[in-house]
Amino acid sequence: MNETSSPDLGSAVHTGSTERFGYEWGRYAELKAVYEEQFRRWTPFFAPEDWQGKLFLDVGCGMGRNSHWPMSYGAAGGRAIDLDERSLASARRTLAGHPTVSVERCSAYELAECCRYDVAFSIGVIHHLEQPARALANMTRAVKPGGTVMIWVYGRENNGWIVTLLDPLRKALFSRLPIGLVHRLSWLPAAGLWLALRLGLSRLEYFRLIRRFDFAHLRSIVFDQMLPKIANYWRRDEVEALMRDAGLENVRLAWVNEISWAAIGTRPFGDTTGAAGPA
Repeated sequence: MNETSSPDLGSAVHTGSTERFGYEWGRYAELKAVYEEQFRRWTPFFAPEDWQGKLFLDVGCGMGRNSHWPMSYGAAGGRAIDLDERSLASARRTLAGHPTVSVERCSAYELAECCRYDVAFSIGVIHHLEQPARALANMTRAVKPGGTVMIWVYGRENNGWIVTLLDPLRKALFSRLPIGLVHRLSWLPAAGLWLALRLGLSRLEYFRLIRRFDFAHLRSIVFDQMLPKIANYWRRDEVEALMRDAGLENVRLAWVNEISWAAIGTRPFGDTTGAAGPA
């Protein structure tokens, strides 16, 4: 099951689902306290104090919650980008108290900055891209030499049942239906998930986590799973290869909630050309 990601720009490809995620983040725009725990699980390589003084780039900011937490930990500022105007409007409301964060309409494929940020991160986005390598290359170029690129993506491990049973249904049906109808339909599987959790579904750490969520939050997770046109579930070796192919070194991965991968890498100190990774 998806982990309530923020993937608007994740479908930033023109064949993707930008407008569909825009609907989601226009509707689910409340900043909830539980999102902080999710953010910290998705970014396990960073403790709150590690953000102090950092300038960051948030690729696919959705409603802005993943930029909010670094700022609350003392980050210097940043740039949060997405494409759909509903996502951007929600992000601007979420980040209104952080004037050093700019919220801008920009695609991961249009990033032209070089050697500017201490950290570039993308949570729940890269696995929705038609050209993930291109996006990661741009993120790598955007950080300073010695800077950090960090992503969180769906894992293939423990998600075989989704890949085999649910993903074909998403591709054939839900991704083609009007988004408002998909949202209405999401109530039924969300109710089934809520009931299964109450009856003791707890095989994975992820289920133990979301058992604490209210129904609206569970429904947003189910809806998030149903709506995209592109959704990749990658094995550990595939995620590591994506990071290394982007020109990053010291690549590390962490297994998140037993169903997904967080990955981090460093732009080499000697790389000052602005041409890291494949373009």
